[in-house]
Amino acid sequence: EAQLAESGGDVVQAGGSLRLSCVASGFGFDDYAIGWFRQAPGKEREAVACMALNDDDEYYADSVKGRFTIYSDNAKMTVYLQMNSLKPEDTAVYYCAAGSMGEVVILDDPKDYEHWGQGTQVTVTS
Repeated sequence: EAQLAESGGDVVQAGGSLRLSCVASGFGFDDYAIGWFRQAPGKEREAVACMALNDDDEYYADSVKGRFTIYSDNAKMTVYLQMNSLKPEDTAVYYCAAGSMGEVVILDDPKDYEHWGQGTQVTVTS
């Protein structure tokens, strides 16, 4: 039974940093893509950063390029999102998601992801 568990959300001042973690279990981790998505109140869910675990494919939203980094520790079945230079507009619930590389056609398309975590709240104050 596939499970994803996010952690690391917190309240942080603008300009600060935060690292989110997503621990996976119950599926073939290295055969999947992992994506970080976020949803702010009143807005649609959007992809933030995504990666394939068995190749070099990556995606970053334009709004986070140069500030956020996605990386993995495959032995721990964990994916991280390092967030630097945080802005108030980064405030959202952040979700990690996993999709089989046999199903993921577009890395940043949430419809291609099968498994989802419960989300972790990130709040950036001005």
